[in-house]
Amino acid sequence: MWRVPRQLCAHLLRGSKLSDAWNRPAAFMSTLLINQAQYAWLKELGLREENEGVYNGSWGGRGEVSLEMGKILVEGVGEVQEYVDICDYAVGLSRMIGGPILPSERPGHALIEQWNPVGLVGIITAFNFPVAVYGWNNAIAMICGNVCLWKGAPTTSLISVAVTKIIAKVLEDNKLPGAICSLTCGGADIGTAMAKDERVNLLSFTGSTQVGKQVALMVQERFGRSLLELGGNNAIIAFEDADLSLVVPSALFAAVGTAGQRCTTARRLFLHESIHDEVVNRLKKAYAQIRVGNPWDSNVLYGPLHTKQSVSMFLGAVEEAKKEGGTVVYGGKVMDRPGNYVEPTIVTGLAHDASIAHTETFAPILYVFKFKSEEEVFAWNNEVKQGLSSSIFTKDLGRIFRWLGPKGSDCGIVNVNIPTSGAEIGGAFGGEKHTGGGRESGSDAWKQYMRRSTCTINYSKDLPLAQGIKFQ
Repeated sequence: MWRVPRQLCAHLLRGSKLSDAWNRPAAFMSTLLINQAQYAWLKELGLREENEGVYNGSWGGRGEVSLEMGKILVEGVGEVQEYVDICDYAVGLSRMIGGPILPSERPGHALIEQWNPVGLVGIITAFNFPVAVYGWNNAIAMICGNVCLWKGAPTTSLISVAVTKIIAKVLEDNKLPGAICSLTCGGADIGTAMAKDERVNLLSFTGSTQVGKQVALMVQERFGRSLLELGGNNAIIAFEDADLSLVVPSALFAAVGTAGQRCTTARRLFLHESIHDEVVNRLKKAYAQIRVGNPWDSNVLYGPLHTKQSVSMFLGAVEEAKKEGGTVVYGGKVMDRPGNYVEPTIVTGLAHDASIAHTETFAPILYVFKFKSEEEVFAWNNEVKQGLSSSIFTKDLGRIFRWLGPKGSDCGIVNVNIPTSGAEIGGAFGGEKHTGGGRESGSDAWKQYMRRSTCTINYSKDLPLAQGIKFQ
């Protein structure tokens, strides 16, 4: 199974200015991470000196998800655990997949639904969950009888290689070919090839709405099947009867967890006018206590953004919020420390329909709004183009069920008294509108990885036709 990634790496290296390891200065070679004792595990991944990206950064690390993605250690460990959990879930699910036996209007006949594998499932994942999202797709796709081709994010390739090596060992131990779970590395050119190739029976794509739309069009052009997990402009709503001891930590976790780089990150916070000022003040105090630092420190709760580009997008969004009438009441700046660290930020005073508030920025920026009534705030929750996650905080039972009903949230994840992020694997994960409509992980999401046939069986000696038609 290593032929594909190695051939791709060789192809990429041939086009690189530094592709010939023997032409590199000795001093440069000595700085490669792969030649340092504490990074010996890189060689265990099958990497060589000529693999690009294996360079001497200013960070330290031991090989966790945090090394490439930058998320804090506890979240990295939790993400790996999520893959383990979905494997456990999938094993049980494998004994329950099946279609119903349906009554037939014709005597001596039976109708059954037969579910079969789609074949090859292409999986394109994003940088923010470089293990878990692949796990959601891979585990369910495999128990449905499919094989997988994975393209991880170009900026988290080591994680993709490490995960694939683990899977390859498991398959080998069970006398199965490693190609069942193949890996390819690369950028948009590889993703485009997967989207256009008719041999990819289902393409699962996780990423931005903009790119997801392009993927969907390419797949649809060949009448293929796609599963889209795209952006989310998620909101938390706190009513006047909300338990503020739940609201504040929930908003904190949802807004700054993973440095605001989750698709389920809370980007909008709607507060009833009677509690607005108190909640904002409590949030500011809570933000001031966030432990910022090295993501490999188990005591740290807030790490860096993934790339310099993310920092630029953060700064651009803050400036745009100011131009549109917002006030930065906390944060808003780049931190004076090595790495892609920005201050977790709270912005108040914007109109609910401000352009920047309707734009998903993958950064820890929380826009806070006042509202007066249930009717208006439910409408404000739904007015953005995405429909991934949403949550209200209230003790009103009637309001809870209105929120869950047809006039409530239009999102795929609709929560009550918990944050917008932190979904469990047992439920279907995904959203509506520009979020793409795809569902992964639990519930009946397995159906996306299979094709359904309705089968009619005649076990009689007669040939009655449906609808009582006589053809004689």
